[in-house]
Amino acid sequence: QVQLVESGGGLVQPGGSLRLSCAASGFTFSTWAMNWYRQAPGKERELVAAISRTGGSTNYADSVKGRFPISRENVKSTVYLQMISLQPEDPAVYYCNADPRVGLASDYSFPSGYWGQGTPVTVSS
Repeated sequence: QVQLVESGGGLVQPGGSLRLSCAASGFTFSTWAMNWYRQAPGKERELVAAISRTGGSTNYADSVKGRFPISRENVKSTVYLQMISLQPEDPAVYYCNADPRVGLASDYSFPSGYWGQGTPVTVSS
């Protein structure tokens, strides 16, 4: 049974920080690239951050570059998104995605693989 379980979302003030975690099970984690997507109300789901199988390569949406580092610990089958300096445009439901393709999700036009249930992030004063 494949599972991707996100945690760490919540409500923070503008400029605050959160760390999202995604715990994976039911597949060989180290052979899958991992991604974080987000979807705000009324908008399409967008790729936020991508990391390769070994963690040696990453890519980010321009809107979060420099603020939201992605990382992974293959021995724990977990991927993280450290969100720093959250802004009013960042609130959304954030989804963990496991991608079987070579390289990074940003190399392709469409998403692929497994999805978590999502964790909401709210930014409010």
